[in-house]
Amino acid sequence: MEKISYDQALENARKNVRAKLSFYYHAGIFVVINLLMLAVNLTYSPQVLWFYWPLLGWSIGLATHGFQVFVVRDGSAIKQKMLEKELEKQNHKTPEGQ
Repeated sequence: MEKISYDQALENARKNVRAKLSFYYHAGIFVVINLLMLAVNLTYSPQVLWFYWPLLGWSIGLATHGFQVFVVRDGSAIKQKMLEKELEKQNHKTPEGQ
């Protein structure tokens, strides 16, 4: 792998930190809102539990966000390994002397 400059590394680090903070913010809002929905459900219609439907839908969105941030994001270990394998394939396909 070629080395990147300090400025590029700093910019990549900033992007990764922003992405992680965005996920943590999303998770915090998820917890607060879903606790409020649970409270509303149990207060006004305890005989019919409905709070878990929005919880389920939002959980899928939160899981997708977490997957994108921690697995697929630039700099993740899985993406780095895939990139290295692809570079190896490309190097093997190039003609000799190039």
